[in-house]
Amino acid sequence: MQTVDVVVIGAGAAGMMCAIEAAKRGRSVLILDHAQAPGEKIRISGGGRCNFTNLHATRANYLSQNPSFCISALRRYTQRDFIGLIEAAGITYHERTLGQLFCDGSAMQIVDLLVRTLKSHGATLKLGTSASRIEKTDGGFSLVLDPGGKIACQSLVVACGGKSIPKMGATGFGYEIAQQFGIRIVETRPALVPLTLDPASLDKLAPLAGIALDITAAHGKTAFNEAMLFTHRGLSGPAILQISSYWRQGEEILLRLVPGTDIFATLKAARSQNGRQAIQTALANLLPKRLAQYIAESLNVAGNLADLSDAHLRRVDAAINQWRLKPAGSEGYRTAEVTLGGVDTNELDSRTMAIKSLPSLYFIGEVVDVTGWLGGYNFQWAWSSGWCAGQFV
Repeated sequence: MQTVDVVVIGAGAAGMMCAIEAAKRGRSVLILDHAQAPGEKIRISGGGRCNFTNLHATRANYLSQNPSFCISALRRYTQRDFIGLIEAAGITYHERTLGQLFCDGSAMQIVDLLVRTLKSHGATLKLGTSASRIEKTDGGFSLVLDPGGKIACQSLVVACGGKSIPKMGATGFGYEIAQQFGIRIVETRPALVPLTLDPASLDKLAPLAGIALDITAAHGKTAFNEAMLFTHRGLSGPAILQISSYWRQGEEILLRLVPGTDIFATLKAARSQNGRQAIQTALANLLPKRLAQYIAESLNVAGNLADLSDAHLRRVDAAINQWRLKPAGSEGYRTAEVTLGGVDTNELDSRTMAIKSLPSLYFIGEVVDVTGWLGGYNFQWAWSSGWCAGQFV
């Protein structure tokens, strides 16, 4: 039986970062992945340019039953640390909106950098291989591999992600490992995912498919000011993906289609200045033409502004900036960018990422109950949690 110091299950962002750091310390490391290529989520992210971190990443950008858990890792390995790593490798990048950083070139530059670095420090990458059975031993763990072989290790790191995007090979294997060892799991569900609407609502909104605009999407006290896209299945775009992480089945979301504008006051002023202007024309100055037409027709409001009372204008205001909508559901793990929930952080040491009751077992990255906003935050959690575990395995 082959023996190594560390086995890492999952050759994604967190797993490769952990393997690199452990190998730097002179540990013998084997990293396994059932996929045929490493870093597949890195490769496809950001339209192939990888939104690899965010300049503003703090605890406020993460959801967890314990919001403070991520603080230690994020402070010990920051976005500046990862930026320094790619700058040293000569990978150029640019900032888009809201602190999001993307490669100027292909995301494969980051995958190649990670693979090259882990191999240069002596770590072994074994693809197309999974662990079919894991057992605790006196010295650590033994793993039966598929398609064949057996390996023993002192430390086992679970970095195989969540259930999101199964076509990329995502499974719930990390949660199965946790359950095998009696580790609590916080309920998992799709996050950063488009929301769907019921058939009746879809029929009404069908003419709006393809329209995009900047809005505010809110749920409770949480709100995001970003773009929304009407689709043939419902609503998508960054604002909707963000709010989906906070929304639960059966709940409403609030949409402000022209945030920061008092629609009633604007239309009342337009009525005073040009009463002969049609309501649809006035709305088209604020909204895409098809959307302006839809709102007027759905409210059965027509004619010139001069013919409309204040009550009519207030109804239009509410339809635009107080649009309460109850989604039927989400598109699920098929298109979700991440999985919300996961290994309960109360089970983990925030400094080492090890299970408190079983210190030779580690969980890092998406499999843990730490989920970031859209915009590079989840990659930063992967780098930070992977780096932290790599100092101790």
